[in-house]
Amino acid sequence: MNNVLITLGRLPKGLDIARSFHQAGWRVIIADPARDHLSRVSNHVTKTYHVPPPATYCEDYLETLRDIVAREVIDLIVPVSEEIMYVSLLKDDPKLKSLLFSMDHDLIHRTHDKGAFIALCQSLDLPVPETAHADKNEALEIARSGPFITKPIHSCAGDRVSLYERGDAFTPDPERLVQRRLIGEEVSTCSLARNGKRQATSVYRGTLMGGTVAVAFERIENYAVMRWIDRFITETQWTGFISFDFIIDTGGVPHAIECNPRITSGIHFFETADIARAILDENHHIKFRPERRLMQFWSCMEELQKAFGDRQKILKVVAHLAACRDVTWAWRDPLPLLTMPWTARGIIKAARQNAVPFGIAATRDLIWTGRTETVHDPVQSSEPIRESAYR
Repeated sequence: MNNVLITLGRLPKGLDIARSFHQAGWRVIIADPARDHLSRVSNHVTKTYHVPPPATYCEDYLETLRDIVAREVIDLIVPVSEEIMYVSLLKDDPKLKSLLFSMDHDLIHRTHDKGAFIALCQSLDLPVPETAHADKNEALEIARSGPFITKPIHSCAGDRVSLYERGDAFTPDPERLVQRRLIGEEVSTCSLARNGKRQATSVYRGTLMGGTVAVAFERIENYAVMRWIDRFITETQWTGFISFDFIIDTGGVPHAIECNPRITSGIHFFETADIARAILDENHHIKFRPERRLMQFWSCMEELQKAFGDRQKILKVVAHLAACRDVTWAWRDPLPLLTMPWTARGIIKAARQNAVPFGIAATRDLIWTGRTETVHDPVQSSEPIRESAYR
């Protein structure tokens, strides 16, 4: 039997990957810096390992992954979310390079860096909004010419994005970007590719937001977006998952505002059983789930609680709860959804204490800092790998 290591279990998209490989007959191993997480209680997961958080213990994190690969005789490593920035460093190890379903770290980094991504798209003649580092003269010109936004070079889930009107003052920070604010429809995508060939793409839009993060979404069709993605994947010879956020202008032209070189919620529209098969076989066709609208149940319940006193918002949330299927629910694997308030309690607490959306709180210990050295802590770095087994 083959063994797959999935490098995050706390998010529903990681659970989709775990369920898919289990259905394909593989043993599923999860590595996560959280002791408790969504996938830990899934009957599709064989073992879970508690590992150091990569954002503060990069070297320890990578060494722990190497130990797991050797101990479990891993045949394939599948990154899920922001941790791919660190996991992709394993490509430098000749013994692990062929096991990792990902591009090399240099290209992962280039697409994750929001400024470098824009420059890459411009070199490929793909439409993107005018963008400049916030300490450059070009940034002042963007700010003087119309509405704009500023955002960190490295971030996810809309964290620390600020909106400005024409002529507003902003801080000249080399770690932030100034980007022209385009008017149009916002859509997101999630694609799976192999050797520059796109195998599947879901295009979707948020229909209910929790701060800057969609907690309910709808799959749509947009062929201009698909052509944009096809061009990017072909030019970069991409292998792995890759996702984009677009603004579609009034003329129907999609402009990519940023790239996530990883899985996003769009994977939930893929038929679960097809995901692993497509990763293993580039000729396998991924079908879509029959549902065009999906939600994250507990996040919607959180929005319902916040909407107290706002009748319109309450009605909107209730309509989603009544009409949409939860992304996590499965009759044959019910515990992940039913126990989520407990397994995600640490993330929920952090989100409330810091007044940020769940999606931002869920990735704080994974965010790429640009540092690859271990910040040694005698307690953390000496702690052995912890594992849990579920049959």
